[in-house]
Amino acid sequence: MSEQNNHTSSNKKLSILFELKRFIRPYLGRAIMAAAALIFTAGLTLSIGQGVRLLIDQGFAEQSLEQLKHAVQFILLITVLISIGTYARFYLVSWIGERVSADIRLAVFNHVISLHPSYFETTKSGDIMSRLTTDTTLLQSIVGSSLSMAIRSALMLIGALFMLFATNIKLTLIVLCAVPFILVPILVYGRKVRTLSRQSQDSMSDVGSYAGEAIEHIKTVQSYTQESAEKTSFKNEVEQAFTIGRRRIQQRATLIAGVIIIVFGAITGMLWVGGSDVISGHMSGGDLGAFVFYAILVASSLATISEVIGELQRAAGATERLIEILQAKSLIQAPYVTSLNAGSLAAQITVKDVCFNYPSRPNQAATEHLNLIIEQGKVLALVGPSGAGKSTLFELLQRFYDPQSGKILLDNVDIRDLSPQDLRQQMAIVPQQPALFSSDVMHNIRYGNEQASDEQVIEAAKKAHAHEFILALPDGYNSFLGERGVRLSGGQKQRIAIARAILKDPHILLLDEATSALDSESEYHVQQALDTLMHNRTTIIIAHRLSTIQHADKIAVLDAGKLVEVGSHEQLMQSCELYQRLVKLQFKSV
Repeated sequence: MSEQNNHTSSNKKLSILFELKRFIRPYLGRAIMAAAALIFTAGLTLSIGQGVRLLIDQGFAEQSLEQLKHAVQFILLITVLISIGTYARFYLVSWIGERVSADIRLAVFNHVISLHPSYFETTKSGDIMSRLTTDTTLLQSIVGSSLSMAIRSALMLIGALFMLFATNIKLTLIVLCAVPFILVPILVYGRKVRTLSRQSQDSMSDVGSYAGEAIEHIKTVQSYTQESAEKTSFKNEVEQAFTIGRRRIQQRATLIAGVIIIVFGAITGMLWVGGSDVISGHMSGGDLGAFVFYAILVASSLATISEVIGELQRAAGATERLIEILQAKSLIQAPYVTSLNAGSLAAQITVKDVCFNYPSRPNQAATEHLNLIIEQGKVLALVGPSGAGKSTLFELLQRFYDPQSGKILLDNVDIRDLSPQDLRQQMAIVPQQPALFSSDVMHNIRYGNEQASDEQVIEAAKKAHAHEFILALPDGYNSFLGERGVRLSGGQKQRIAIARAILKDPHILLLDEATSALDSESEYHVQQALDTLMHNRTTIIIAHRLSTIQHADKIAVLDAGKLVEVGSHEQLMQSCELYQRLVKLQFKSV
């Protein structure tokens, strides 16, 4: 039973390469031309053997310069034609490899950015980047080179075997006796190489992930003087990848060396028998020369195939890793048919008996039978201890996750009946840790509205009180901010994020303590801008500071995913013990 499972698994691993056909299909015309060039050159290469036979039998044996000239001219002509055909084949196949690699990379990226956030809870970003770069580059090499070599070698093998039979059956049978001894190691070692190839690619992905994480948190690493520890840990990751790679190379080297010994051992035996036949007059020297040429073609084809099989094993591993991503289904799906336009709905939100557990924490409730009503144009502040469910509510409102039970309504319409993109277009979020891109200021603010003019971007920056510090940057609005906006202070990042939200002009604002990183003066000015922005807009604020809560129409107190109480500041100070405790701990001014 175990052997059967292994066989099925092996077939599945090999068949994964057929998944590439949908990426090659659009370029079938070029593939056919490449195949034609390949067949053309293979046929011409085989004909060289006849030129060798003419050279020996009619040139050397008959001592005829004329016949020798004709034989040499024939070989030169064939060589020129082969070079032309090889150029066409190499160009076409390499073009297909580059194009297919680019298409796969694009398909994987397009699919990844549409996946639900919980996918990234269990899949490291470094692993995804490795698949997008290393694996697609490997497939580019396979499709653009190795696959062509394998097909060419297979054609040469078949053609050369046919010519061997046509030349001398007895010698051909001697050569064929070596074939089983070649196939067995190819099959045995090929399976080992395939397994090690997948392990090698996974280990290289781990190396990239570890390095990326350390570099991303470089200030933390250096602040805690953990450079030596990180170097040691990274060395261990690299050495583990090297060990797996060394084992893979060792298996491939053993395979190639074994094939060479067996093949050329068979050729040597054939030369002894053939040489004896020439001496005894049973065959001509030309026939033996042609036979040796075809035998060498068989040997080189088998050697190439055995080497390419190792590459195909690596390609199977890379294809499998890429297909895993492409076959990942997003848990957040748009309705098949919807005539509802979220922009035409009133910005009133009803959270109705919502229960939700994060996929990575299935036994821990993030929200439990949560009920809330956020009226249109009103401001609701969410307060509560860490883990109360405040950020989770933001995630559910944007439909990054769907609750296990209950529903969230927008103007009495279940948000699952709306297109996720349409729903999110009505919202703008200013997180506590703003996400900035490795680009200039203009691009980062315009991310809120790609159609906005430069004047609209500048106006949004002014409302967010970001205009002055932006002008002070080396290139103003064209200043490059560095990775994750590393060149800006926390307060400056926050104001860029606020300007982005202002530019989006949403119906619903989600503010995760949007002024927390600002100094008192900046907070005052930004709060004025937010007050203007929040006018006639539904606003939900995750609040930790009294200054944020004071202007809220209602305050919802959450604890352990449950709603404790809703009311104004004054009402909650009278009736909610948890709120009173939070005020004493966090809001010292009360």
